[in-house]
Amino acid sequence: MFDTSVVPNERSRQLRDLAQRVVDALPLEVAEEVVLTGSVSRGVADDVSDIEMLIVTPEPMELAACFEQAQAAGLEGLDTWGDQSTPTRRVSGYFEGVPLELIWWSREFAESSIDSFFHSDVSSAADAIAHGVALRTSGSLSRWQARLSEYPEELARARIENAALTWGGFTPAGLLTLARPGELLSRTERMLDDASRVLRIVYALNRVWQPTHKRLAARVAPLAVKPARLAERIEEAFAESDPRRALLVMTELQSETVALAPDGPNVNRARRWLAAGANLLSSER
Repeated sequence: MFDTSVVPNERSRQLRDLAQRVVDALPLEVAEEVVLTGSVSRGVADDVSDIEMLIVTPEPMELAACFEQAQAAGLEGLDTWGDQSTPTRRVSGYFEGVPLELIWWSREFAESSIDSFFHSDVSSAADAIAHGVALRTSGSLSRWQARLSEYPEELARARIENAALTWGGFTPAGLLTLARPGELLSRTERMLDDASRVLRIVYALNRVWQPTHKRLAARVAPLAVKPARLAERIEEAFAESDPRRALLVMTELQSETVALAPDGPNVNRARRWLAAGANLLSSER
């Protein structure tokens, strides 16, 4: 499931060495597991890449304590982002001019998060951990990756059905309202959701944990089951200046995607609805 043959580029090696220096400055009793994630862990970092790490602590830590540890490890310009009400702590900063993003999880929350990947969590965190590199480990990462090497069929089916949920239930003529002048925002909003759902289905069909949308062409290239020119057609849809043409490109891509999916109530409805929508958009041109 995971490609271990990728040779890290020079920039990835440089950033990994820098990340290791940060980790070495964190006390073992504070950071028992540190996982390098993102483009650096996959060996494809470039000049604008940052360093992303997951830091697992024995017990939950307050944000102020995470700031103190990051500062003691040499980070400067510290800040945070995201929802502060969750158990996740987030610290950003710079080390020798390189931006870093540190995600702090307690051991208990880390274990529950791994469990959630097989149920409710559809974030890119599973992919990040599956392709993570241990900079310090107590053995947890290898255990998590062993679990993530299996993508259950029932999970794939559930995610596919959920992704197809919005494709139907209202008249296909509703798509035409998105092609009216002055509807760029609503049309883009709808197309972004549709493209995300297409990708969710494709990754589930291939039993691959869904990554972020960055470097899309490279991420979907090795997938065996997918519509032709998947990444290119998504780009075309968003770059198309003709509203009806943009919607048609996306709708046809959606239709080809559900044609690859197993039967299910939402998928079957989506097949009919998307076909009708594509015909309508074609005839209205």
